[in-house]
Amino acid sequence: MRPAYQKFDLHVRPSAIDGQGAFAAEPIPARRKIGEIRGQSMSVDDARIRATRYERIMIVEVSQRRAIDFSKSSDPLRYTNHSCAPNARFCIRQRRVEFHALREIAVGEEITVNYGETHHEGMLACRCGAPGCIGSL
Repeated sequence: MRPAYQKFDLHVRPSAIDGQGAFAAEPIPARRKIGEIRGQSMSVDDARIRATRYERIMIVEVSQRRAIDFSKSSDPLRYTNHSCAPNARFCIRQRRVEFHALREIAVGEEITVNYGETHHEGMLACRCGAPGCIGSL
């Protein structure tokens, strides 16, 4: 059974974009909340230090002072990959990271978001394969 803050069923499986991905297990209507990620809250300073120790970074800064590390989360949305043509967006509300569908998402479709500004400073190759891909994060 999924937690109440996960509004739709999702499956985690290998992604053509990178590593694992979160995939819709049921149709998701446009402009609906898909769910949230829960994780460990910490200071931004601690999060930036921790990020230098991991190959895969699963940290979101939710304010100028606080960040959330999702590396130990069991929430499937922690596997959401970047796309330059995403089908969802994430937003920060009351220090929670929520995901909302930008358009209808079909069963079996990977949930993707545009990560926006990252700390990779353009040094990480984008593998989304979308038309108009910017090529790096």
